Amino acid sequence: MVEEKFPDGSAWMGGEFINLSEAKISVLDWGFLRSDATYDVVHVWNNRFFRLDHHIDRFYSSTKKLRMPCKIERTELKRILAGCVKRSNLKNSYVEMIQTRGMSPTFDRDPRKSTPRFIAFAIPFGWILKPENFNKGLDLAISTVKRISPESVDPKIKNYHWLDLVIGMYEAYDKGHYTTVLVDNNNNVLEGPGFNIFSVDDQGLNTPLSGVLEGITRQTAIDLAKELKIPTKEISITSEKFKNSKEAFATSTAGGIIPITKIDGKVIGNGTMGTITSKIKDLYWAKHTDPDWSECVEDLL
Repeated sequence: MVEEKFPDGSAWMGGEFINLSEAKISVLDWGFLRSDATYDVVHVWNNRFFRLDHHIDRFYSSTKKLRMPCKIERTELKRILAGCVKRSNLKNSYVEMIQTRGMSPTFDRDPRKSTPRFIAFAIPFGWILKPENFNKGLDLAISTVKRISPESVDPKIKNYHWLDLVIGMYEAYDKGHYTTVLVDNNNNVLEGPGFNIFSVDDQGLNTPLSGVLEGITRQTAIDLAKELKIPTKEISITSEKFKNSKEAFATSTAGGIIPITKIDGKVIGNGTMGTITSKIKDLYWAKHTDPDWSECVEDLL
């Protein structure tokens, strides 16, 4: 039997802090059986949570929309997340809060009879694209796979419904690309696995209007663009318009502002990180020490 290996980290479950390897749920949990769960991910950089309240607000909203509102109040939730980071001895970390539907003691098929389960953990910070590769940028393929319709599943609720994204990723790998972006039924680009997208044209920034998770880093990019006096529009973006961007970038907790330099084999701009992308990226990381944007781990314990 191959021994499971776990990254450095710590978890909270069932009212106590535990080793990451001990954070397990039953195979009968609706989160596992039905993907009936929601989650959010916040990051810590140099021992400071970035935009923590925004992530908690979205988490509370998601659990409420799924009719299993989180019962842990904000101060306690912050203490739990900070405790996971502290016990992990991680200076830079990826911190996840999860709520599953849980399970019924009698394995009843009625979700109302299940008791929701809350889990949190901290692991080392992860990157969609490592910083040393930022000038090279992301090489995306526009997938033929359609994103799950927002008429079926509200994309504003952060969820684990990734099968469409995973299929798109394999499609991209088969063509030699790094990752993918999915489209809607009208072939407007939407989002990739774990990231939102922006297109830059002569008028400023464009980002998809609907059908996407309204990412915290996406909103951060919009806020930073406003500070830099760069106009931003939330509009439908056709695949062709996206491929003809002067610059393009992705946004994610897993790396912040990430340049996109190739789409379906077409070089974007001069094939390296663009000027506007660079300005937003630099300001993004500068905000990590700003007390209006970040909170110290120790202050939350």
